[in-house]
Amino acid sequence: MPPISAARKAAFQILMAVERGNSHSDDLLRSKAVNALSAPDRNLATALVLGTLRWQIQLDHQLQVLLKRPNAKLDPEIRIALRMGAFQILHLDRIPARAAIDESVELAKQAGHRFASGMVNAVLRKLGATRFDFSEEGPADLAMAQAHPAWMVERWAALCGMESTRAICRHGQSQPLLTVRLATPGVEAELTEAGIVLEPAELLTAARTVVSGDVTATAAFQEGRVRLQDESSQLVAELASVSLDQEVKSILDACAAPGGKTLILAERNPQARILACESSAPRFEQLQKRLAGHADRIDCRHADATGLAKDETFDLVLADVPCSGTGTLGRNPEIRHRLRSEDFNRQSERQREILRAALRAVPPGGRVVYSTCSLEPEENEQVVAAVLAECTAARIGPIEAAVQELFKKGTFTPAGAEKLLGSITPQGYLRLLPGKFHTDGFFIAIIERVA
Repeated sequence: MPPISAARKAAFQILMAVERGNSHSDDLLRSKAVNALSAPDRNLATALVLGTLRWQIQLDHQLQVLLKRPNAKLDPEIRIALRMGAFQILHLDRIPARAAIDESVELAKQAGHRFASGMVNAVLRKLGATRFDFSEEGPADLAMAQAHPAWMVERWAALCGMESTRAICRHGQSQPLLTVRLATPGVEAELTEAGIVLEPAELLTAARTVVSGDVTATAAFQEGRVRLQDESSQLVAELASVSLDQEVKSILDACAAPGGKTLILAERNPQARILACESSAPRFEQLQKRLAGHADRIDCRHADATGLAKDETFDLVLADVPCSGTGTLGRNPEIRHRLRSEDFNRQSERQREILRAALRAVPPGGRVVYSTCSLEPEENEQVVAAVLAECTAARIGPIEAAVQELFKKGTFTPAGAEKLLGSITPQGYLRLLPGKFHTDGFFIAIIERVA
């Protein structure tokens, strides 16, 4: 059989696993098999996987109209081979159409569909000669033009308006910025010497955007002196760490994996003891590995934060709760294919449990920072409102004062502080919308225990 490039073979296998619901693209793209590829093949495999998943809804539409039987049910292997070929033809200028078509045909053959390979060849050749025009006028048009589920776009349009929804969708179709956190200012010079090109990040002075170069190959990364972490994730831990009224001596990170926020909490609160909880066994293993060098200050516990003993109290609790992840569709594109609108209420039940437990764990004067990477009110404002209605001894904390205090300390860039202050909602929450910020979407609330 003619050879298939290592990158396309790896991408095909990952997309098949995602299609079957066996795993997440992010985990698979960090697997040993992918890491064993050459750097160019690894980059191409990543582009093929994430790009195909991002554009899948539109690709399926474009391919369907070119089938002899548009309503025909295709085998998964054929769907993946067609999508991969179509993505390369329509979205990757540097790949010759012939290479994309030929290898898609071979993928179909080697997957056991020799008789369907002719159809793959014919459809992809027609695709290259067919023009498609997509409007972004209304929610349904925008959904197809930007390859998002129509029900999701309609929700956002009702919640945020069409202008913000267009920005959210376009952000979801773009490759997220690669952002790193520097442990010390001197690390930047070390990375520059290693050939890594960096730019100042949008919000945080301790963050940098990677323009080019492989950060993971540097000694600074391998030794933990620079970490990959989206700015929005860093922001949550920075806001949790700001102390407006009292010294923080004890911290609970209630849903701690993979540990990036825990490390910032430790960095900003050197006097505090920290308990990092994680209920998922695989994620707890990841957390332990990440925090292995900090056992003197951080206690990792494989536990559900809702089951903490009643006598365990903390000055600060960070509850960055599991959520739908609709603020991360650029980074985790398959979420849009798996998620259903009814999932939001199911998630919110668990989120309310965690927030209730977090408030029980702080004494009067203590604080809880509640956050999600969701854009949905069922997981954000409605969760906070429901729990505060039950707990009259708690109130929304001063997030504007926290932003201003961190700006005074030099944590935020001037432009970043201004944008953040402009993103505080009338209820006193901070909302980062993808497209308005070059980050994942996040919701953050500070809640104070008053009695």
